[in-house]
Amino acid sequence: MPTGRSLLIAIAIAALAAGSYLAARETSLFAVRTLDVRGGTPAIRAQVRAALQPELGKSLLKVGGGDIGRRLGAVTGVRSFHFDRRFPSTLEVVVTAEWPVLVVRQGPAAYLVSASGRVLRTLAHPRLSGLPRLWLPTKATPPRVGEELPMPPLAGAVAAGPVASAPLPGGVKTVVSDGKQLSLVLGGGYVDVSVPERPVLSSNSQVGG
Repeated sequence: MPTGRSLLIAIAIAALAAGSYLAARETSLFAVRTLDVRGGTPAIRAQVRAALQPELGKSLLKVGGGDIGRRLGAVTGVRSFHFDRRFPSTLEVVVTAEWPVLVVRQGPAAYLVSASGRVLRTLAHPRLSGLPRLWLPTKATPPRVGEELPMPPLAGAVAAGPVASAPLPGGVKTVVSDGKQLSLVLGGGYVDVSVPERPVLSSNSQVGG
């Protein structure tokens, strides 16, 4: 059984450690002076650094994933991230970029959409992109940058992701989704992916328009 003296010593050590931690949180000794951003494209890394500027000067011990996540929420090209505190003064953030797979058209408007269904940005010159198209009705609610597409267009983006680089005949030209059936229109036919585990390839290139 521990003696009263040993208990007092243990309590004193714990209190000293807690006090040291609290002091370290407030001192400038561990203040963030360097943002080491990795992953993604140079443009995305620049956006991440800009979004994380408010973290400079903050103690590394005060930096948390929740704060970083909220700041990176506005960077539409970031799909996920993880971070590390490199003492004494470096915050390392590694990002995974969204993967553009689809151009959504609604009238004259065009939107670049990722494999997760997130709207990354508008496109001023969509004809310069070779990505598949998905057309929305003109009366449908317009997509919003930074948000996911609603269903069923969301299913189209998710379906386009795995086949974007697949050696399909003619490549994927258009994604057609009516809420019940999902088809990928190819240069040499179309793939019915309504049942993902049993895709059906047809030679009728006119199906789905």
